[in-house]
Amino acid sequence: MTGGPYTRYVALGDSQTEGLWDGDDTHGIAGFADRLALRIDELWPGLHYANLAVRGRRIRDVLDHQLPAAQAMRPDLITSCIGMNDVTRPGRSFDRALNDLDVLHAQLAATGATVVVTTFPDIAKILPAGRLLGDRVQQINAVIRAGAIRHGLLLVDLYPVPSMTDPDIWSPDRVHGSPNGHRLFAEAAAEALGLPGSNHDWAAARPDVLVPGLRSRMYSQALWAQNMLMPWIWRHLRGRSAANGRGPKRPTLQPVSQARELSEAE
Repeated sequence: MTGGPYTRYVALGDSQTEGLWDGDDTHGIAGFADRLALRIDELWPGLHYANLAVRGRRIRDVLDHQLPAAQAMRPDLITSCIGMNDVTRPGRSFDRALNDLDVLHAQLAATGATVVVTTFPDIAKILPAGRLLGDRVQQINAVIRAGAIRHGLLLVDLYPVPSMTDPDIWSPDRVHGSPNGHRLFAEAAAEALGLPGSNHDWAAARPDVLVPGLRSRMYSQALWAQNMLMPWIWRHLRGRSAANGRGPKRPTLQPVSQARELSEAE
């Protein structure tokens, strides 16, 4: 089924939706939501788009801050990708986070917008340390799938997808998407929305890509420790998070065509 047309799109979430590793903080970051907005605007010119995602945010942050701001914008399309920071956070708050996610799904459905939610991939296939989080990833994915069915949300289910084992779609920290990964995530959302020209090709593994062996996965884990674990420990010791001092990169609805014109002018 073809969705749309859409006129007001608001993206909610954390670093993945903000676009970390798809560009940089000096020249600007894009991400799958920016790419999806551009695609929608090509189909139905005049789309207004806001991206409220901020790196380090958790489910409760979306409920308390991002969702109310989104509701005020009266969007007809929302994407929500949130929960990995709850999965990786030590302690006993995870069960509460899963309950918050149930509440979030209900409130997203109540907006009347078309809502796209996404599960998380099986990171253990490319990162040995991912096995430590495997049970939590399956728990949160179960909540996301159930919420999508219960509330009529559109679902991108990344967990069983063969393309997720391709190292090329992951950044050096092996948790965030690379530019190619963000392109793939945008294609997945386009298929969930039934956009013209979308298909399921994004889910297929490239024929020349093998599931990473132990040596490759250990190298990925070393990169993960260097680029994600150690910075997290350093911030934690200082009582800070990746979100300290940051706000959303696109806090209000703006015409996508205007952003495209500025980018082309540069």
